[in-house]
Amino acid sequence: MLVNSVLSSLPTYAMCSLKIPIAVLEFIDRARKHCLWRGSEINAKNKFLVAWPKVLKPKNKGGLRIVDLRTQNDALLLKHLDKFYNKRDIPWVNMVWQSYYSQGQMPHATADKDSFWWRDLLHLSDKFRGVASCAVENGTSVLFWLDVWNGQYLQEKLPRLFSFAKNQKISVAAFLSITDMTSHFHLPLSEQAHQEYIELQRIIQGIQLREEDKDQWSYIWGTKKIYVKKFL
Repeated sequence: MLVNSVLSSLPTYAMCSLKIPIAVLEFIDRARKHCLWRGSEINAKNKFLVAWPKVLKPKNKGGLRIVDLRTQNDALLLKHLDKFYNKRDIPWVNMVWQSYYSQGQMPHATADKDSFWWRDLLHLSDKFRGVASCAVENGTSVLFWLDVWNGQYLQEKLPRLFSFAKNQKISVAAFLSITDMTSHFHLPLSEQAHQEYIELQRIIQGIQLREEDKDQWSYIWGTKKIYVKKFL
């Protein structure tokens, strides 16, 4: 309790905004290990009784539930991606979308952009999309093949057709904006891919994009709000 409530909480304020360097986290971990195994005796030579990765595990898995600062840092930063992908009306969110992605580019399908802070956030986009799915409205923040949207993960559902796709990182908005759907694929299709093409036509038949509305990202635990504890 002392380790979690005092030493583990010290970097929380910084971790809410910045990706903490590994060397800094290792220094904090060293202090937490000493507090856990040596107590208040600075010169004690007690050995660590349990490997640190096991100490970080939950109690029901044999650990002591000491906070994993690396995972917590990532979870806290995911809150920024929640604001970004849901296009909250926040100055920095509007600025990033307008500055970097005004031409329809997808954040997690393009090269790293500008500041170290934004690059660090984008490196977490795979983790964000691993716990999130999108209810499509305008389709500008979600990839057609590589993201989970409207309950579908098309790369997995239509793998043979996906292998014929010309642009595997196209957004939902860009894909549906072209009426001739065959132009998205290298032709001719194999027989199996053609069957999946027919299935794709059925899937997108009733989809109507609403340009004035924003895509809505929700999470695997059943809410539209991201919770750090759920991620941990």
